[in-house]
Amino acid sequence: MRLPVVLSALALLAAACGGAQEAVHPAAHAVTEAPPGVKLVGGGPLGAPAAGSAAVAYDRKLVPSGASARVTAESGAVLATSTITVEGFLPRRTYGVHLHTKPCGPKPDDSGPHYQHAHDHASADNEVWLDFTTDGQGAATATARQDWAFPPDRAPRSMVIHAERTKAAGAKAGSAGRRIACVTLNGG
Repeated sequence: MRLPVVLSALALLAAACGGAQEAVHPAAHAVTEAPPGVKLVGGGPLGAPAAGSAAVAYDRKLVPSGASARVTAESGAVLATSTITVEGFLPRRTYGVHLHTKPCGPKPDDSGPHYQHAHDHASADNEVWLDFTTDGQGAATATARQDWAFPPDRAPRSMVIHAERTKAAGAKAGSAGRRIACVTLNGG
């Protein structure tokens, strides 16, 4: 008598588990794609300024022949990280570095103004500042992290090296002297 009950229970269990069902997500838990990330890269030997040059030196006294720079700037949905690594610069010297809105060009001002996230004022929380001081061999690496992301349709287009350390406060906040080198950033 128990055998028919067990067989019936097994048949019901098999019927209930046999069909594959599509997962249903309530509206409050809808599956959405993550916003696209942005990854920009650029660099190489810093050559003479020319149209279409991706890495240029505007001042050979402060950026000697043979100097190079590598840049990455990337972000996900809410954070941005930018890193510069240089070699062959003047030893034990501080340079100001910022991301800019346009690609490098033959003239220093071709790279446009500083890239700014949300406001019209210069500050380390609204711009990307990557100032560095070289070691005894003229090498350095600097990294900046922001708690905001680069919008894919409005990402920075270059990294500019300036002659002086960035002024952090006052009427000249964000200024760092002349533009002495530039690296164009491209999608990586």
